[in-house]
Amino acid sequence: MSPTALPRTLQALNDGIARGWHIGAQVFVSLRGQTIANLDIGQSRPGVEMTPDTLMLWLSASKPIGAVAIGQLIERGVLALDSRVADVIPEFGKFGKEQITVRHILTHTCGFRFGETGWPAADWEQIIARVCDIPLERNWVIGQTAGYHPNTSWFIVGEIVRRLDGRPYEQYVRDEIFEPLGMDDCWIGMPAERYVGYGSRMEIVQQMDKGPPRTLPPWDREESFTHCRPAANGCGPAAQLGRFYQMLLNGGELEGVRILGADTVRHFTSRQRVGLFDLSFKHVVDFGFGFIVNSNRYGADTVPYGFGPFASDEAFGHNGFQSTSAFADPRHELVVVIIPNGTPGDLAHEKRLREILSAVYQDLGLAGQ
Repeated sequence: MSPTALPRTLQALNDGIARGWHIGAQVFVSLRGQTIANLDIGQSRPGVEMTPDTLMLWLSASKPIGAVAIGQLIERGVLALDSRVADVIPEFGKFGKEQITVRHILTHTCGFRFGETGWPAADWEQIIARVCDIPLERNWVIGQTAGYHPNTSWFIVGEIVRRLDGRPYEQYVRDEIFEPLGMDDCWIGMPAERYVGYGSRMEIVQQMDKGPPRTLPPWDREESFTHCRPAANGCGPAAQLGRFYQMLLNGGELEGVRILGADTVRHFTSRQRVGLFDLSFKHVVDFGFGFIVNSNRYGADTVPYGFGPFASDEAFGHNGFQSTSAFADPRHELVVVIIPNGTPGDLAHEKRLREILSAVYQDLGLAGQ
């Protein structure tokens, strides 16, 4: 455990271990560009101590990386938000999906949420072919019906990047986002030799909702980390993911390295999908382009994938399945990354997350501001 200026947060994390919600966690918090805490507690897998260098699985908190990649392509003039996906990937334009645009993908209003992709056993080309064959959902109005896409649409994000840039998605994000930002231990699909080399530095997520801790499938398998899944198999230390959000909070630049233009950052992280009921979340949730925007206005005690009761209205980021919460709060110049190692069920996780995030704001004197 590293020293921390967040005593309530530490207590909430310890309470979660006692309740059987997780066996360990990483927390990174920065305020006005200064690191407040880079906290590790408990275990990264049974019998292995958590450290600040442990590579944590981000799950759906991986999605904003793809949004930034798309933003870069737009800034380079090779893509637009209203470009039809079928103009980049012709075989996608069938079964009702012909008019889907990049804008619809990034706001989860595109209507092909479900389908067997074959990941991780299938190769990339097979996965893309399967996703292209998924039909538009019945009664879905593109751009008006809202429903979070857990995986399918972000394979299309990855394929757009590949077709317009030439590099595989996993290589692109390493070259253009992770390495320039000093996120050296961050990956979305890592080489097999790196996975082996990391050894016990790799977290093994624990399923905590029924009985004693046990591995959450399929995240105990090498191929789940080495076969790229743009929506969900991002991994790396919490503090390094924090660098990504600090870059966004700074308007697209970190330590002299510019990743995105400030106007693009503002556009992508502000409300673009507003007030729509999400068929997947069963709740109204607002989105920017690839980012969730704080939706407490629709019920702070009920909104899923939220940033806690004290986050400002303009806070933006993305959470992962019963695990990661990563966001920036511009009003307070705050970056928060919370990654517990344990999936305790949706209700317990939402309670846990609200308690931890409430404690962060209280520790910093920001609650109610």
